Amino acid sequence: MFVLQLFQGLYTFFLVEPQIAFARLFLIALGFLILYLSWKQILEPLIMLPLGMGMLAVNAGLMVFEAGNIGTLFINPLAGNIEELMYYLQIDFLQPIYTFTFSNGLIACLVFMGIGAITDIDYLIARPFMSFFLAVFAELGTILTLPIALAFGFPVNEAAAVALVGGADGPMVLFGSLLMAKELFVPITVVAYIYLSVIYAGYPFMLKVIPKRLQGIQMDWRSVPQVSAGAKFAFVVITSTVLSLLFPVAAPLFVSFFLGLAVKESKITRYIEFLSGPLLYGSTFFLGFTLGALLGVDIILNPKVLLLMVLGIIALFLSGVGGILGGLLYYKISKDPFNPLIGIAAVSCVPTTAKVAQKCAFKANPKAMILSFAMGPSVAGVITTAIITGIYIIGTKLFFG
Repeated sequence: MFVLQLFQGLYTFFLVEPQIAFARLFLIALGFLILYLSWKQILEPLIMLPLGMGMLAVNAGLMVFEAGNIGTLFINPLAGNIEELMYYLQIDFLQPIYTFTFSNGLIACLVFMGIGAITDIDYLIARPFMSFFLAVFAELGTILTLPIALAFGFPVNEAAAVALVGGADGPMVLFGSLLMAKELFVPITVVAYIYLSVIYAGYPFMLKVIPKRLQGIQMDWRSVPQVSAGAKFAFVVITSTVLSLLFPVAAPLFVSFFLGLAVKESKITRYIEFLSGPLLYGSTFFLGFTLGALLGVDIILNPKVLLLMVLGIIALFLSGVGGILGGLLYYKISKDPFNPLIGIAAVSCVPTTAKVAQKCAFKANPKAMILSFAMGPSVAGVITTAIITGIYIIGTKLFFG
C-alpha cells in the first residue's frame, strides 16, 4: 500500500466509498466518450473537447492533502471567506479563472461579445414580426419547464434556472443559474452545454414531422428589403438601451451581445478580429475546460443531477416543438413562400439551429437556401431568452427571497 501511495490518483480509489469510486470511473469513461464524439464531430468540439479533458483530469487527479482531505488542485467553487479564497487562489490553478470570470458571470458576457461580432441581423430587422413571432413560440420549453420542475420538487429559483436550458443559449444558462441557483450552476450549465452540442443531431429527427414538400420550399429573396448600415447600427444601440432599461438585471448580457453587434456593424476590423477570434475562442475554450474541471464526483452524486438531465431534455424538446409549431403556423398565415423549417432556428443557439434548418432544407431541395432567413428568428431567440432570463431572475428575487 505504501508503494501505491506514490500514485495518489490510484491510491484515492481505496480511500473513498465504493459508490464514489465507481462514480469516478464513470466520469472518466464519460470523459473519454465525450472526447471521442468531439473528435468525430458528433458533439461540438469547440466546447466539448476542453470539457472532456477537464472531466478526465479532475476525476483522475484526486489526491490526499496534509489535513487528510481528498481533493484536486483545480478549483474549489465553494470557497467563501477571504482567507479561504486567497488560499485557493494560490493553490488551485484554475481558481483565478473561476473566481474572476465564472462566479460573476463575466465568461458568459465575453462569449456573448464574440457571438455578437459574428452575427448577422439583416433579416431580423427586415422581417421583425416573423422573427419574433417564431422566437416566442420557440420559448415553449423555457416557459413550460418551470412548472414541470416545480412539480418535480425543485424550489422556484432552481426550477427557473434549469428552465433556461430551453432557450438553448449556454452563456444565458450559466449567467442565470449563477444568479438564481449558484449551488447547482455547475450541473445545470454542464447539462445545458452537453445537450446543446447534440441538438445538431437531434432536431433533424424532430423536423421529419414536417412534410417533405414543405421542407423544400424555396424562399423569395426579392421580398426581403435591404437594410442600411445606419439602420442596423441604430437598431443595435436603441434595442440595447431599451432592454437594459427594462431588465437591468440582464443588462450585462444585453450590452455584451449588442456591443459585439455594434462593432460588427461599425466595421472596426481590428475589434471584429479580436472579438470573433481570440476573445470568443479563448473564452469558449476556458469555459469548456473549467466546466469539465468542475464536474467532479461530488457533483455527479448529487441526486438532483439526474432530474436536471431529464428536465434539460424536456426543455429543449418542448422548445423544438414550439419552434416547429410556430413555423407551420407562420407558413399558413404568410402571404409569401415560407419554409416552416425556419421555426426550429428560433430555438436560438446561434447559429447552430439555423444551420440545422438549412441542412434539412437542402436535403429536401438543393435549391432551398434558407440560412440567411433563419438567422432572423435565431437572433430574435437570443433576445427573447435574455428577456425571460431577466424576468426569472428579478421574479425569484422579488417574490421568493
